[in-house]
Amino acid sequence: MAAETLLALWNDTPTRRAIVDFVQAVTTEGSPGFVAPAERVAVFDNDGTLWSEKPVPIQLDFTLFRMAELAGQDPSLAERQPYRAAVERDFRWLDQAIVKHYHGDDADLGLLMGAVESAFEGMEVEAFGAEVMEWLTTASHLVLRRPYLACGFAPMVELLRYLEANGFSTYIASGGDRDFMRPFAHRIYGIPPERVIGSALELDFDDGGDDTRLVLHDDADREFAYTTGAEDALDRAKTHGWTVVSMKEDWSAVFASA
Repeated sequence: MAAETLLALWNDTPTRRAIVDFVQAVTTEGSPGFVAPAERVAVFDNDGTLWSEKPVPIQLDFTLFRMAELAGQDPSLAERQPYRAAVERDFRWLDQAIVKHYHGDDADLGLLMGAVESAFEGMEVEAFGAEVMEWLTTASHLVLRRPYLACGFAPMVELLRYLEANGFSTYIASGGDRDFMRPFAHRIYGIPPERVIGSALELDFDDGGDDTRLVLHDDADREFAYTTGAEDALDRAKTHGWTVVSMKEDWSAVFASA
């Protein structure tokens, strides 16, 4: 199906042309790159690829909401991290915990992960999913000033539809929790819950070959500009010739109109 129709928010750049050329090669019988429809699979990360992940991943913000609730029930929790950060909405402490992790210091991340594991202890999957959706329908991004359910990247949703129109089955395989993503995956991305693999699957960038696509957050005006945590992937992109999507240069809009 024509890219002009389904990739309307993608500027006419080498990145867009690389995507279109790839799809044309995969779907054209007789082409060296032809792939039978039953074997066409496109797998996407979620945080930072399909929706915003700064100043903290959205799932972490949801977990902080839960931690703040627990601290309200037991005020002694609010005296220590990460519950204090949750109550005070101290995103700087949380962001620094993640940055420290990237540099080999997991002390603060260890505190965070310990609290995360206990935040929903004993909760059934269905109840967890219902709480996720209830929170998402009311919570908004503190920096972008838009509902979390409207924080999906509109050009990436277009890309999903473009791939599906050309015979691809689309999946999410992300470091985020599968049970957190499944309740909203269809609503935001049009991906059915059973195709959300979540953290049950680990992907190695080296397995991507020439078909790997990375999203570069370089648009501080419309979203965020940062490379922390992506340095290794960007270095590999240069080495292997992977396509890097620039938010600033390749997208005419980042989000759908609210």
